[in-house]
Amino acid sequence: MQSFKDQMTAVGDYRRNMNQKILKLENLLRFHTICRQLHSLYQRRMLAQWRHVFSSAYLVWTAQLYPQPWQTHALIRTALSQHRLLVTKKEKKSQKSQLSSTKSKKEVEVWIGMTVEELARAMEKDIDCVYESLLNTAVDIDSLEAHSHLDEVWIKEVIKKSGMKLKWSKLKQDKVRENKDAVKRPQADPALLIPRSPVVTIMGHVDHGKTTLLDKLRKTQVAAMEAGGITQHIGAFLVSLPSGEKITFLDTPGHAAFSAMRARGAQVTDIIILVVAADDGVMKQTVESIQHAKDAQVPIVLAINKCDKAEADPEKVKKELLAYDVVCEDYGGDVQAVHVSALTGDNMMALAEATIALAEMLELKADPTGPVEGTVIESFTDKGRGPVTTAIIQRGTLRKGSILVAGKSWAKVRLMFDENDKVINEACPSMPVGIIGWRDFPSAGDEILEVESEPRAREVVHWRKYEQEQEKNKEDLELIEEKRKEHQEAHRKAREKYGTLHWKARSFIKYKIKKQQQPLKPKEKAGGDSNVLPIIIKGDVDGSVEAILNIMDTYDASHECELELVHSGVGDISENDVNLAETFHGVIYGFNVNAGNVIQQSAAKKGVKIKLHKIIYRLIEDLQEELSSRLPCIVEEHTIGEASILATFSITEGKKKVPVAGCRVQKGQLEKQKKFKLIRNGHVIWKGSLISLKHHKDDISVIKTGMDCGLSLDEEKIEFKVGDDIVCYEEKEVLAKTSWDPGF
Repeated sequence: MQSFKDQMTAVGDYRRNMNQKILKLENLLRFHTICRQLHSLYQRRMLAQWRHVFSSAYLVWTAQLYPQPWQTHALIRTALSQHRLLVTKKEKKSQKSQLSSTKSKKEVEVWIGMTVEELARAMEKDIDCVYESLLNTAVDIDSLEAHSHLDEVWIKEVIKKSGMKLKWSKLKQDKVRENKDAVKRPQADPALLIPRSPVVTIMGHVDHGKTTLLDKLRKTQVAAMEAGGITQHIGAFLVSLPSGEKITFLDTPGHAAFSAMRARGAQVTDIIILVVAADDGVMKQTVESIQHAKDAQVPIVLAINKCDKAEADPEKVKKELLAYDVVCEDYGGDVQAVHVSALTGDNMMALAEATIALAEMLELKADPTGPVEGTVIESFTDKGRGPVTTAIIQRGTLRKGSILVAGKSWAKVRLMFDENDKVINEACPSMPVGIIGWRDFPSAGDEILEVESEPRAREVVHWRKYEQEQEKNKEDLELIEEKRKEHQEAHRKAREKYGTLHWKARSFIKYKIKKQQQPLKPKEKAGGDSNVLPIIIKGDVDGSVEAILNIMDTYDASHECELELVHSGVGDISENDVNLAETFHGVIYGFNVNAGNVIQQSAAKKGVKIKLHKIIYRLIEDLQEELSSRLPCIVEEHTIGEASILATFSITEGKKKVPVAGCRVQKGQLEKQKKFKLIRNGHVIWKGSLISLKHHKDDISVIKTGMDCGLSLDEEKIEFKVGDDIVCYEEKEVLAKTSWDPGF
């Protein structure tokens, strides 16, 4: 067996050697033939040139024209040697080019997240070169744009296919701008600190008497000026007590819409007075206020209000608060509880004394020297004054001419005034102050810092804007990457779905999908836009606008109608707002602001709705109604009459049999012109109209309760059964109501 295998192997080797020799011989013969053809072509050309010169010496010329065999072989040998020389030169050149290419690969600097355009520029190639390199990969080339960001894997793939060398660049990390932001000063030397007044925030549920209580302390009528008796923005007041002590009070709104304002009030305060109505007990915003106090780690003084009422039960309030870890002194805790009546003024001084006592225990001190630090409480616009902020000074002393930075805005203080609109020259720590001179609106809650000069203030604002832009770019990049991965996954699934199909079937399916995704016609677009409500929000102060926008964030009925915020701002409604609303076909909502006669006339001419409100929940109700008006009407069925089938039979009309139901009207009446439905075992099996309605043999249009009748339907295939019900009804269009619930 082994010898047989050896023989077969020898035969195979012999055949391979013979094949190689035959191939070489064929190549040699082919080359020899080409040489002979070239030689004969040369002969013909020479013959044409010399025929007229050497016509007499034909024999000699012929002898010279055809060379001897030894000459032909010499020619072949020369050609072969030249051929070998050329082949070896080409091989050497190719080897040299390969060596040079490996030695001098172009180095390309790349970074994570670079775009197609940036990669092409770095490679010094056309964008098409990048696209070509990504062919036959998982990347969807059709979705790639010049500004599309590439993943790390695909950057490497492009560089590899382009025959270049990859180098990760640290350029992006190295190009970090120097931080130009303004920061707080280090903690002051305790020896420089002096006692300061406490900042007290009044918190609690809506309508529990917070503002009335503050009125009694200030001996003013703030509550009478509030729309609907509801506080709708933070008020900052400095109250001087008969004992000579001073307290800065912040009155926060108790309405559900103003959660962010309450949280901000808790952050800038030293003590919180929690107002709870003795007749109402602990409510939703009471619990929220307790949570804000805990988050800010601020002590609480409990003011149980409305104790003058007959149904007042202060002990019940104290017990309810135990569930939220607010333990009064009566129950072994550390929370002072004062029974007051804001309406009659009972125990007001006891509440003030409890607050002062707690402030003394806290040993509140501040540094009145050096650059100012503070917090913006509210921002609003005033005619003739421009942007105005209410602020609490926390460190340093604010004077006219100081340069301030807050958020992405700065100011040179032109004027300062107190809560009574009286001009003041300086503001010390714990003092509420109105500041005029802002270049733009700072947001409520922004930190105020004093800087040395206007150029420095601009530098800080530019840096903060740049930082915000960088953060936004980062978020956009993450979103783009997420969308790209989703699109890539969808593309992969689509390829798997179509992978087994024939190309014709695949093309037909894609054609049908594309046809379904054709853009809408202009008329259809106009109809589709009715389910979008663009709105413009204008408010009196920044905090009010913030509260409205926070409510809008709870909107969860976009599947019914999209709510699109076009613009929001502080101040009265302007011509620019009207033009913006006209462009977007939107509605302007104003909260505690005005719209002049000229503005209202312009809006009426342009078909723009302006809706002004002074109470926040009225504004939200109006917004809900406007959203509901954009929804398609709901068709409701109203039953007119009901009948039960007692017998079934058929009659002949011409050549066909028509099924007829013998019925008795049980409720209401049957009207032939209305719509009907056939119900069997609680299920509707037919809806339509009647072709005949008869009482005995007479055609009638109405059958009343208790009467018998025969009726036939407009569909012959429906079979009646004894016990079925016939219902006569009419359809009415009813206005739809949005499902959005803002929570109050």
